[in-house]
Amino acid sequence: METLLAFTTHPSQFLRSSTQVTWGNLFRHEIISRDPVIGPMTIKYLRSARINLAKTGFPSKNDCPACEFSRVDFDSDEDFNCFFNSFRSHQVEAVRLACKIVPFEAFQIAREWAQYQINTPIDTGNTTPVQWDAMTFFTESVFGQLFKILEKEKLPIDEGMELLQMVVNYETRDPLILSCVLTIISTLFPFVKHQSHFLPQVLYKIFPAITFEWVDERKEPQTQPLKNIRRHACSSIIRMCQDYSDLILPCFDMMYEHVKRLFSNEMLLTPIEKCALMEALILISNQFKDYNKQKAFLEELMAPVTAQWLSEEMRRMMCDPSFISVLCSVLWDPATFLTYVGAEDQMGINRSRISFCVYTILGVVKRARWPADPEEAKAGGFVIGTTSDGTPIYRNPCAEPVQALLPNLLALIRTQNSLFLPENVNRLSKTFTRVYDDMDIEKNSELGIPQAVLDSYDAPLYRNIVELGFFSSLYRNCYQLLGNAGPCLQQDFYAIEGLAEQIVGSAFIHLDSVPDHRLRPLIRLFMKQLVMSCPHEYYDSLLCPLLGPFFAFLLQRLSFRWQIINQTTSLSAQEEACEENHVTQEMVEEQLLRLVTREVIYLLGVTCITRKCPELSANKEDADGRGMVWMNSSKGIHELSELGKHLLRSEDIYMNLLTICFNSLSWRETVNCQQTAGLLCWTLLKQVLGGNLLPEAVTWLYASVLKGLQMHGQHEGCNAALTQLALLIYEALRPRYAELRLIMNQIPDIQVDALEQFDQKAIQPAVSKAGEKKKKEQFKRLIAGIVGKPLGQQFKKEVHIRNLPSLFKK
Repeated sequence: METLLAFTTHPSQFLRSSTQVTWGNLFRHEIISRDPVIGPMTIKYLRSARINLAKTGFPSKNDCPACEFSRVDFDSDEDFNCFFNSFRSHQVEAVRLACKIVPFEAFQIAREWAQYQINTPIDTGNTTPVQWDAMTFFTESVFGQLFKILEKEKLPIDEGMELLQMVVNYETRDPLILSCVLTIISTLFPFVKHQSHFLPQVLYKIFPAITFEWVDERKEPQTQPLKNIRRHACSSIIRMCQDYSDLILPCFDMMYEHVKRLFSNEMLLTPIEKCALMEALILISNQFKDYNKQKAFLEELMAPVTAQWLSEEMRRMMCDPSFISVLCSVLWDPATFLTYVGAEDQMGINRSRISFCVYTILGVVKRARWPADPEEAKAGGFVIGTTSDGTPIYRNPCAEPVQALLPNLLALIRTQNSLFLPENVNRLSKTFTRVYDDMDIEKNSELGIPQAVLDSYDAPLYRNIVELGFFSSLYRNCYQLLGNAGPCLQQDFYAIEGLAEQIVGSAFIHLDSVPDHRLRPLIRLFMKQLVMSCPHEYYDSLLCPLLGPFFAFLLQRLSFRWQIINQTTSLSAQEEACEENHVTQEMVEEQLLRLVTREVIYLLGVTCITRKCPELSANKEDADGRGMVWMNSSKGIHELSELGKHLLRSEDIYMNLLTICFNSLSWRETVNCQQTAGLLCWTLLKQVLGGNLLPEAVTWLYASVLKGLQMHGQHEGCNAALTQLALLIYEALRPRYAELRLIMNQIPDIQVDALEQFDQKAIQPAVSKAGEKKKKEQFKRLIAGIVGKPLGQQFKKEVHIRNLPSLFKK
């Protein structure tokens, strides 16, 4: 243990990081963690973490001994920064585990460190912010763990409140340190539950940070730390109101009056900051548990937004003056919209107003809810009836005001899709031709490129509309709003008359012109959420009319785009040189297409597949929307969902679903290939095996699987999934379709005798006595000739040098 600790305290950051996994394993081990030696050593480790968590040792600097080692271990500051973020995450995890072994000692170390930083004057260099940053990570890890593992009686409440009092009383104008202060306040806030009289002091400490501005003339008035500290304060308020809304309820009137004063100055807060404060108030209002009272508050809160959103000015800017409720017949004027939002000048007041309206409506549908307890909901007037099985039917107090705003929202979505038409793109001057593009930070994220290290004081805020990403965030927020409308409004949204037609006439309009980076929010934030939240009774009236044309569009779009990508990839692999910008743009476009394809496949999965787990009840289905849980799990039986059965009634829709799945097997996207072949293709195909499939269709289905093997067969996971799928199709359809044998004959280097034996067993399955494993191995050997080479080997030029002289041996 002493040796391990010596490496942990070595000047080299790389050597320090090499010990963290070992520490974590020791602290996590059920037996070793109770060894008498571990306790004292854990305390030493926690004290060493005080040094190791400090972000020092950049190769370009000479401010600590670690810098000399970093110049050997890292190529640049960006390389070091990427490493240190990972190193710190491992340290934080180890600190949390250490807290379980010595919780009270960890509390004392964190408390002493925080008190030391509070009492230490701020120096003129960069040392103090670095130390505050390290201390904040440590304190957050320790206290966050203590509240989980210690019972209420054992919590050091008095010491914790004393520390919270010190933090609240601490004053600083440094935005980096102030951000740390806000984090520590949020971390220690659970102590307030035991002394609620201290709550107003905490709130009065956070609210000034929401309007934080620099008074130091040496610094730019608009910089990234200033923006970060204001958003951090807003996030802290929301988090507290979300986790402790019942505790903060007595302070609701005080907070509401303070927010009104802030809103009286239109230029004081950004739209995001205004919306954050409104979300905090809405979260507290959920504790009213009185439908009429909450509805009255929401109507009052939304009144300015409603007036602005439904004004004649806004209506004229978003659509033709002859606006009527049937949105599919609305005449649009994108040129007027562009003029209003200022894409052709740098005046931002109108953009701010539209953003504020959309942010506010989004905040309302995300946060406004009825009580979780059915009895409290019923007593408060939130229940309007029950379903046939006795499930309560709730009404949301925000339903009426939000419903009135939806027509203009759909109008705005239609206008934004129209902006991508060539005639509207041509309206932009050269200065603003990039307003519809992805921001550079989003492109880097898509390509997996880490962000560069910036000087915290010198990082400027984005002031230009091109860099700000106004259109990008507006487009994304509109679809996020629509996606949240269903779970929020329930039947008040799904039962809107003609809703399917209105969505088709707005969200689905001009999709051929919409680029891939704009298509992703439509799929991920709206369509997926709608599919997963829509009740069964609205399948025929809402989902089927939407999914039919949407999947037809996706099939056409993806097939065309992947055809271009495959051709471009083949050509580029043989080219010797290309312009760097052109290559980068190709990489971005291909990666975006991969991401869109994954979204489509996931949408198709949650639409058609359900997973029945043996450990759950017979009628319990799992269609988890948080990540690809249903795809990654091998447990349970994957079957066609209720929505999938509805879509099966339409031959055109179902064939589009099948075509997307089987086409995707040969696209250059390994992840999609494995998921689709393993879980989607057979689940969809077996539903129609009993019908009269055309021989051409059977031939195409089987050939698509073999094409997938040719493209992805060198990958073990894809090979297994595709081989199993090919075997299932061959066994199920070979007795009725001799065409499959003709396809097998075309596989390169296939053994005819072995194929004949296998084919006879497929025609007469009762004759076969071979086990499943043996049958799979036989089939795998038969089709081995179709497996293609990796892309890096496809254009390899074989070079053979005869009589190569041997190397000199000393």
